[in-house]
Amino acid sequence: MKTSLPSLRAAVAAVSFTFACAAAQAQSADAASYPTRPIRMVMPFAAGSGFDSIVRITCQKMGELLGQSVVVDNQGGAGGMIASAAVARAVPDGYTLIFHSVSTAAVLPAVYTNLKYDARSFVPVSLVSDYPLVMAVPPDVPAKNVAEFTALLKAKPNAYSYASSGVGTGLHLAAELYKSSAGVEIEHVPYKGTGPAEIDLLAGRTQMMFAALPSFSPKIKAGTLRALAVTTTTRSPTLPDVPTMIESGLAGFNVPFWNGIYAPPGTPKAIVDKLSAAAAKAMRDPATIAKLRELGANPIGSTPEELDKFWKEQLGLYQQIAQRANLRLTAQ
Repeated sequence: MKTSLPSLRAAVAAVSFTFACAAAQAQSADAASYPTRPIRMVMPFAAGSGFDSIVRITCQKMGELLGQSVVVDNQGGAGGMIASAAVARAVPDGYTLIFHSVSTAAVLPAVYTNLKYDARSFVPVSLVSDYPLVMAVPPDVPAKNVAEFTALLKAKPNAYSYASSGVGTGLHLAAELYKSSAGVEIEHVPYKGTGPAEIDLLAGRTQMMFAALPSFSPKIKAGTLRALAVTTTTRSPTLPDVPTMIESGLAGFNVPFWNGIYAPPGTPKAIVDKLSAAAAKAMRDPATIAKLRELGANPIGSTPEELDKFWKEQLGLYQQIAQRANLRLTAQ
């Protein structure tokens, strides 16, 4: 007896539908019981920074809310590319996540032409917090504000240098935006990370640096660095006497730094929503809010859709900055 082609197609379609339904039911069951074991939160930079503190505070509270530990896994190297590539290839089951900063989520894909992963394929979970960068100088630099520092640079072009955490990082691009906005020249001295860059800045071997407020705030309050301005549209409650770059005469200078949780491509929406809800609840916890604000961070806890929209806007911003600086890099 011969089976007609239409009948065979119908049988195959029926089997495929059965398997699809079974897979969907299994996925729903997994999502309903998720999480049943510890979650690994990859942090794409070394331990010890203000950003690292934000990650740990967030993960501790999310772990309490989810009923499973959220373990921070620091994987520094190549400006965050190594960790990002690893998470992009991870099993999309909700047990491996990445705590992106603006540098890894928006700056890297804006600057590099050949990343080893598709940066846009990550699944947004929640925008956790944001904070300004601070433009700071050592105390022996004779400038009390941005205008005075700009005047120094114009009087002696390339006589001064600025430090960054590396070529093509967010701190590098913030300084490049300052250069083009103020019309100045200043030598770039890139380092392998924020820590080494801060050491030379504090020692006076470089004369200026942009860095995240959580990293610089203790040093500014201790008087070992002088803050000239912050990079957001409004002043920071942590440093209320420090003006914004816009107040300092650089119209439109708005470069917030931020961090958010992302999942590997293909992570089920039900799991993403559960994680997002936990992040949002963590950011409403009074003790967590107090800890983050002490670091200079503003707790947010957005939905996945809000993070996705903001992320795309930020990618566009850094593409513009990189284009103005004629900065296009090739990953090794």
